[in-house]
Amino acid sequence: VLHALSDPLRLAIVRSLAEKGEQSCGSFCQATAKSTLSHHFKVLREAGIINMRIEGASCINSLRRKDLDARFPGLLKAVLRASDSL
Repeated sequence: VLHALSDPLRLAIVRSLAEKGEQSCGSFCQATAKSTLSHHFKVLREAGIINMRIEGASCINSLRRKDLDARFPGLLKAVLRASDSL
């Protein structure tokens, strides 16, 4: 989980999901290549940080906050708070 959150782009994705809630893949970092975003979403999914579901032609991402807080109490909150200063 910490490795997945160590990348600035992945952290930005998690921060956006934490602030805005569910979002489609296309709503993130339009200046970043789709293949790069796909890789970062895969890392976040495999780490158990996000959930992805298919809705029509879109992939909808959501933060697995409850699961993360149950497994690592306070971790997500601490990481997001610490990244505020970056």
